[in-house]
Amino acid sequence: MLTFGRNCLKYCNHFKRNSSIENPCLQKFHELFVLNDSIGKNSNKMHYPFQTTHNHVLFPLISFNSHYYSTRAPSRSYRRRVRNRFLKANKPILDQAKFQFAQSQLLPRFTPEELCNVIALQRDPLVCLELFHWASHQARFRHDLSTFHVTIKKLGDAKMYQEMDDVVNQLLAVRSIGSESLFNMIIYYFTEARKLTKAVNVFKHMKSSRNPNFSFRPSLKTYNILFGALLSRGYNADINLVYMETMRCLFRQMVNDMIEPDIFSLNSMIKGYVLSLHVNDALRIFHQMGVVYDCEPNSLTYDYLIHGLCAKGRTENAKELYHEMKTKGFTPNSKSYNSLVNSLALVGEIEDAVNYLWEMIEKQRSVDFITYRTVLDEICRRGKVQEAMRFLEELQEKDLVDGHTYRKLLYVFEDDYGNSEGRIDSGPDLISPGNSW
Repeated sequence: MLTFGRNCLKYCNHFKRNSSIENPCLQKFHELFVLNDSIGKNSNKMHYPFQTTHNHVLFPLISFNSHYYSTRAPSRSYRRRVRNRFLKANKPILDQAKFQFAQSQLLPRFTPEELCNVIALQRDPLVCLELFHWASHQARFRHDLSTFHVTIKKLGDAKMYQEMDDVVNQLLAVRSIGSESLFNMIIYYFTEARKLTKAVNVFKHMKSSRNPNFSFRPSLKTYNILFGALLSRGYNADINLVYMETMRCLFRQMVNDMIEPDIFSLNSMIKGYVLSLHVNDALRIFHQMGVVYDCEPNSLTYDYLIHGLCAKGRTENAKELYHEMKTKGFTPNSKSYNSLVNSLALVGEIEDAVNYLWEMIEKQRSVDFITYRTVLDEICRRGKVQEAMRFLEELQEKDLVDGHTYRKLLYVFEDDYGNSEGRIDSGPDLISPGNSW
């Protein structure tokens, strides 16, 4: 700040020596500073870094900063460093009183079962972790399955994933300790923490166990946890395609290990294929249900397939699955209905789209703004602007759209089609009273 003030003073004196007060650059400096004569006269008592040769003191009206910052968003590595510093600065401190009290509850020659019971009673995860580490340094004591299980559960529930990772590394170093439920819990916590690589490492540790005396081979639950984690990582079709290859390999390993997939596993594969736009592969899994795999499709199976078929423009196949779904007593969810109505409207089947829209409302499924706009746009494209307006008015009269949605749709009409006074509808009505509910 001092250097910046001296630079301002240097340039201001330079302009005074070489030009008059009317110099625009000097006028700019006078707009930024206030001249105070009274303080300047007493400047011999105090030192002011902005004092001029005319006994004036310059006081900034605004706060200057000599550092220039980029307007671009910070990089991921910078955000990670800032977050790590914040977490380190705000790291909780161990309550020594609670730790000493918990330690006093243990006998000099305590067993792993006794340590497990004491850790289970603690509510502070730091006390649990400190008890675990303290017991590790005691003579003639070795952790067993119960102490690892209760400590990892306490840390995972508290979302202390870094500390949990240290305990897990100690567990993986002892290949004779472990169980299916323990490793499944670890994989779940790692997937919740978005640490998919660590979860896969634990899965590989389970796969590498060849000793029949230790039963912690991957189970159906293990694969289902990984399926759910991989499906939650995708944001577009390309990312889903990458993770779908991993899911395909996992599914093949599960079948090769003679593990029968359940409805969650099969629906996960169908959803993954749909999100990666491989609808034919999703249909292949669907047709194998009940034939190759002893598992019948449920409502989610049909919902995923209807949405995927509509995304590919295969409306006829989507309608066939829709009717098959209804014959089995299932009702499509809002996403399936919205996809079906949108795809039918876009291919020009306005009558069917409106019929499905009214049926969707009757089944109390929520209609989104995109669906309303798509149907109304396609009606207007066929030259029936007045009919589309009547349809919108009917939706408002029946309280099917709120005031905000109604105004937004009305603005779309005004922007895209202008005044519809002079337009003349032709042909049969698309929205007949019989289609109302």
